[in-house]
Amino acid sequence: MASVTLKKNYRCVQSLQQFYSGGPYAVSSDGSFIACACNDTITIVDSSNASIKSTIEGDSESVTAIALSHDDKFLFSASHSRQISMWDLSSLKCLHSWKGGHQGPIMAMTCHAYGESELLATAGADGKVNVWDVEGHFCTHSFKGHKGVVTSVIFHPDPTRWLLYSGSDDTTVRVWDLISKKCVATLERHRSSVTTVAITEDGGTLLSGGRDQVVNMWNLHDYSCTKSIPTNEAIEAVCVIGTATSFASCLQSKKTGDKSAVQFLTAGEHGIVRIWNSHGAVCLFQQASSDVTVSKDDEEEAKRGFTSAVMLPSGQGLLCVTADQEFLFYSPIESQGRFQLNLNKRLVGYNEEIVDMKFVGVEEQFLAVATSVEQVRVYDLGSMSCSYVLAGHTDIVLCLDTCTTSSGRTLIVTGSKDNTVRLWDSDSRCCIGVGKGHMGGIGAVSFAKKLHNFFVSGSSDLTLKLWSLDDLSDDVNDAFTLKTKAATAAHDKDINALAVAPNDSLICSGSQDRTARIWKLPDLTPGVVLRGHKRGIWSVEFSPVDQCVITASGDKTIKIWAISDGSCLKTFEGHTSSVFKVQFLTRGAQFVSCGADGLLKLWTVKTNECVATYDEHEDKVWALTVGKKTETLATGGSDAVINLWHDSTAADKEDAFRKEEESVLKSQELENAVLDANYTKAIHLAFELRRPHKLFELFGALCRSEDAKNQVKMALGVLSMDEYRLLLEYVREWNTKPKLCHVAQFVLFQVFSILSPTEIVEMKGVGELLEGLIPYSQRHYSRIDRLERSTFLLDYTLNGMSIVEPETETEPETGVVDDPKDESLMEVVGQGQEPAGEEDGLKKRSSKKRKSHKSNGGNKKIKG
Repeated sequence: MASVTLKKNYRCVQSLQQFYSGGPYAVSSDGSFIACACNDTITIVDSSNASIKSTIEGDSESVTAIALSHDDKFLFSASHSRQISMWDLSSLKCLHSWKGGHQGPIMAMTCHAYGESELLATAGADGKVNVWDVEGHFCTHSFKGHKGVVTSVIFHPDPTRWLLYSGSDDTTVRVWDLISKKCVATLERHRSSVTTVAITEDGGTLLSGGRDQVVNMWNLHDYSCTKSIPTNEAIEAVCVIGTATSFASCLQSKKTGDKSAVQFLTAGEHGIVRIWNSHGAVCLFQQASSDVTVSKDDEEEAKRGFTSAVMLPSGQGLLCVTADQEFLFYSPIESQGRFQLNLNKRLVGYNEEIVDMKFVGVEEQFLAVATSVEQVRVYDLGSMSCSYVLAGHTDIVLCLDTCTTSSGRTLIVTGSKDNTVRLWDSDSRCCIGVGKGHMGGIGAVSFAKKLHNFFVSGSSDLTLKLWSLDDLSDDVNDAFTLKTKAATAAHDKDINALAVAPNDSLICSGSQDRTARIWKLPDLTPGVVLRGHKRGIWSVEFSPVDQCVITASGDKTIKIWAISDGSCLKTFEGHTSSVFKVQFLTRGAQFVSCGADGLLKLWTVKTNECVATYDEHEDKVWALTVGKKTETLATGGSDAVINLWHDSTAADKEDAFRKEEESVLKSQELENAVLDANYTKAIHLAFELRRPHKLFELFGALCRSEDAKNQVKMALGVLSMDEYRLLLEYVREWNTKPKLCHVAQFVLFQVFSILSPTEIVEMKGVGELLEGLIPYSQRHYSRIDRLERSTFLLDYTLNGMSIVEPETETEPETGVVDDPKDESLMEVVGQGQEPAGEEDGLKKRSSKKRKSHKSNGGNKKIKG
């Protein structure tokens, strides 16, 4: 058997994170990005692939309103703190922040440009509507009159008409004149809260929708209600269809002769889109169903459906937002003469807790995810958008598995808390089989690995069931009832995990009763019992090559067991909390595990070694799956984050080889630069190679040169701020050693001479660097000061002993010169000779203390 290459590292290449928690959002003028409220932060999301471009940190209060300026350069936000903030989207900095002037939270806001100036309107829960000058940051208007929460506010699109419209919970729509600063009209026709208002292209008609299931049309010249259109659902959004949009072109055949007729669409609590014509109040189109369609009999799901909708610019279609934090992008198409809405894209803002996931298809381009909802979401890994959902369960989905049959048909099986299992066809995206029989929630399902002609399920009713797929034909798309081939009472507690052997001859089940059991197919005959874990077992998996099975438990351990006798072969410890999932890699030579500690670990079976640990999740990691073809990893957990991991062993090896090759070449360049005395280039290369010792040698050589200061300034002048920071780190280390401190102080002096104090203060981490430099520098200067004082004492002592003669002076003005006899005496001393009688005089002075400091004759100055 050919040897396998062990994996050494995985790299997180894609991540799908929470970006929308419900509530306010704003779409850019070109539709390229969406600003979404995510709890107390604002995320800027790329509308093409749901990737988070940037995040704006708020004031720790939930965001209640968001608006974009007309040129998308600025973003305005308000939170429960009633503070309005203005953000620059290029730098993500808060330019200005001020109190909103409301007595309650700001519920809506909008911007509009009047010439060169721009106004911001805010609607509050206190019934007030305030208008602000964006540049001056002052309130220009404060309108009072609503008796309830103001839910929507909109400027008139015509810049010559200074009008503002607001809808409120008090069932009225008010028209405010920005010039006279008065309410010019109160539109009363609704019987419930007004949730949305819109103005037609010609600016002559206002549409208002509310929860009274009516859309009213108002003439903006005399403010009369021209028409009331019943919609039979609570309206959350009304959008006017412009004449230049793709909707209008597709609806061309349904136009009436009345040119004044207005076409608009509505979205509301039923989760469907309707298109209306004001002429005759005719519904031109109604969606048959959508993923969020609520049945009329389902009273508990009254809060589901669409919460808002907006027409995208440049004919990009329609954006609908659901109560499940999903963004649905629709585009109109005309098929066989019929108008239809095509769902182009789905962005899921929040996945809640991810409990299970599996790759879908032969090429593994899709990922099926089970979260704390009744639907299974299937993601396209290329765009990281939700491709489609599988809806049918009546309670949350707890587990799933996928397989591809010999005919190429991709199947998905799901187990739910509604006590049923469902079989889905991935291509047709519909349910083709329903299995009923369990008396508790389904906690684990697993397909056959070889023939794919059955699957098994384990439930909280403590039983195992074997479901046959023999009746499944490739042309069946209608749901049929699945039949059980075998069933057995398996464990004493809930069944958490199931696995089928590669040859479809055995099944392994793991339970909360701390045991794993082997079952023989096709009759589910009991086999060996695997005992040894001290807590419940969360995951089981057969080895693809060996006669063994691996289990993960809540006792923080992973064990490998022999199938023949049930003995424990190996135990792996390393997780600090419960281990939830374990999967084999590299043909059984390695495996990966994840757990409640939020860690993903890569292990080697032979050496019992944890090769790598990855910490990319902030909470428990419940789900882990491995691609059979590419061995790509996907993880998800309680933090609602999905991470994709690719094997980077080969790439890391190639990068290491390339870096080593570059290092060798740069090392040679460094040596050549030193030989050529090109210190500027040598210092720059030493920085790139991260060689502080070589750098010290270069600076030491520069210090000993004649023109040291200029050369050091020339060498340091080409450094970037990051390199300056790195240099200060090196200087801090050199400064701690007395032998190296002279060069360190010299370089430090030159750095402070080149950089301005502002640049030094703005340097990242400079405080920590200075804390390490100052104490040792003070110690060095104290030592130099003591040394200097010691030299004065030595001079004094030697002078007093007449060993060192003081310096002679010449006074040109008085003509004072030194005694020539003294000069001859010094010459003799300098030649190593001593005058006669000097040795005896020294002995006498050393044996007897001097009683007085009388100056010798040699110290006297003699006038010439």
